[in-house]
Amino acid sequence: MTDTMTAEQRHRCMSHIRSRDTKPELKVRRWLWHHGYRYRLNVKSVPGKPDIVMRPYRTAIFVNGCFWHGHGVQLSSAQIENSKLKIENSRCCKIPQSNREFWVAKIKRNQERDQRNYQVLLENGWQVIVVWECQLVATKIEHTMREVELLLNSNMLARYKHAPVPFNTGEEQLPAAAENNIEYHSK
Repeated sequence: MTDTMTAEQRHRCMSHIRSRDTKPELKVRRWLWHHGYRYRLNVKSVPGKPDIVMRPYRTAIFVNGCFWHGHGVQLSSAQIENSKLKIENSRCCKIPQSNREFWVAKIKRNQERDQRNYQVLLENGWQVIVVWECQLVATKIEHTMREVELLLNSNMLARYKHAPVPFNTGEEQLPAAAENNIEYHSK
């Protein structure tokens, strides 16, 4: 199928696609806010400039669009057949047929950049949570956000987990009633 827009119209259309305050991002933010989680948005000092940063949890949340980040598409296994690039589309990410080499290269660069950013964050002790656009449909959003909440809380518990310290009363250790080594003297 050929493009019905001119190159100038397509350029104008694509240039209006936002990178912040997208609908999927707003869904995640709204859910977190209503459940008592507070966060910062697009913090430049955190590598990768995550969509949502939760410093007390040391967690960066990326809300990725399936198309722009190639959800489920294995670009490393791309093959050339009949002078055309053969790539299997995933259920939620369909790579356009027109100008396919451009889109494959762009999505591949996005995936590589994402992996570099995730790695830097993990090396610095941050937890990385990636929420995909397809996970935020009405039938899946509650389950997805409960998983995010579980990851946040388990990370917080792991960060502040202390080894139990026995309580010292200062008294001498008395034998328990069930010990075998107690000698009883008869009169």
